[in-house]
Amino acid sequence: MDHVQVLIIGGGIVGCAAAYVLSERWEDVFLAELSPKLGMATTSRNSGVIHSGLYYTKNSLKAKHCLAGNRLTYEFCAANHIPHKRTGKLVVAKDAHETEQLIALKARGEANGVEGIRIIDAAAIHSREPHIAGVAALEIPSTGICSAEEMVRAYARIAADRGANILTRARVTALEPVRDAIRVTLEIGEPGETQKEIFEANCVVNSAGLYADEVAAMLGNHSWKIYPVRGEYCEIRGPRASLVNGLVYPLPHPDVLSLGVHFTRTLWGTVLLGPSATYVEEKDNYERGRLPIAEFARSAKELLPEIEECDLQLGYSGLRPKLVPPGAKGQADFVIARDEKIPRAIHLVGFESPGLTAAPSIAKRVAEMVAETLS
Repeated sequence: MDHVQVLIIGGGIVGCAAAYVLSERWEDVFLAELSPKLGMATTSRNSGVIHSGLYYTKNSLKAKHCLAGNRLTYEFCAANHIPHKRTGKLVVAKDAHETEQLIALKARGEANGVEGIRIIDAAAIHSREPHIAGVAALEIPSTGICSAEEMVRAYARIAADRGANILTRARVTALEPVRDAIRVTLEIGEPGETQKEIFEANCVVNSAGLYADEVAAMLGNHSWKIYPVRGEYCEIRGPRASLVNGLVYPLPHPDVLSLGVHFTRTLWGTVLLGPSATYVEEKDNYERGRLPIAEFARSAKELLPEIEECDLQLGYSGLRPKLVPPGAKGQADFVIARDEKIPRAIHLVGFESPGLTAAPSIAKRVAEMVAETLS
């Protein structure tokens, strides 16, 4: 039976970043992605924001890897000619009551090591974003935007150039611990025309995104349950897109379900409005029961009074792999953990925002864990 050193399950941004880093050291790295293309799920269906590390609990994995990943993401984009821009961002307080929350958010960001953040007044907001209404804002200079699709392709391309095997339309159907390895069964190809492959991997990295809980369950690990939360977007195109110059956020939702419906001026000159946050039952429900445009317009007017429903058109939607169930409060941290019973398996679970930014830092940690496994 064929053996490989490492199998990565999942070809989103985190899985491809892991392949990029692991391929520097090991030649026989395999990555199996269920979809026809890499990054088709969560990776390519978000705002493409390079986050600063502002929002997350001090010393959490989200805070640590977002802060480190911010620098690494800018470096990777610059080195590999990936479209990106360090835009900075404003988190806006609509009234005096919200200013108190803004001060608390500033303190959290500073505790996490985010540099250069400051509170600006209404006049400073107006000079930067003339159409945005607010009494004060938190300015975060290290935030930016990037092309997530081009970044995930670059990670995979470089990994493949180093000898990694990148497989798409590859579904893992079984994982079985055997001796000093994990036996893997793959079905590769179009539905109805699949080819079964069985091999043994000395280490398996579960980076399956929305399905990471199901992959863990294949190994008998039922520690986590993923609850898909759909985020929907509208888009402003044409002349009205000039109403927003950069990244403008409200204060995050009190229930921490999302960062709030925000404005993102894209690399191609449009403005995204979103995402919303709605629990859905199915992990492939991107379109059924979508919010009406009027709902987005109503939310947008709180920060951008000039916007009208006719200025908006429906955009795409994405799904976040939440670890917090409906009705519960609080923020779950990333899971980066070795399986307690099968230490040759490493689980990466709950990679919602800021997973895009944190990916290169997480990949370095995964490489350390894989090296420990294979030593």
